[in-house]
Amino acid sequence: MMLPFDPIELVAVDPARNIHRRWRVSAGRDLFGCIVIRTEWGRVGAGGRSLLRSFGDEGEAAAYVRTLLRRRAGAVRRIGTPYRPAALPL
Repeated sequence: MMLPFDPIELVAVDPARNIHRRWRVSAGRDLFGCIVIRTEWGRVGAGGRSLLRSFGDEGEAAAYVRTLLRRRAGAVRRIGTPYRPAALPL
């Protein structure tokens, strides 16, 4: 995985169970050259929360992103509906 990369945005929607979640991860570099991974999550249409983590090594940052994506893949077991790629705006 080459960092930085285009943001990855996923949504989990199940109207029958009132589940409307969004999740996004993006990567970039700060002024000091460190890799910064930004994770944002919350309800679709709401402000949500975010977390920034900084890494000095690209391998550690890529492993962290893979761990995050693996967790999203387990959403069916945890919340009962899968995360899917968000529709791209026109």
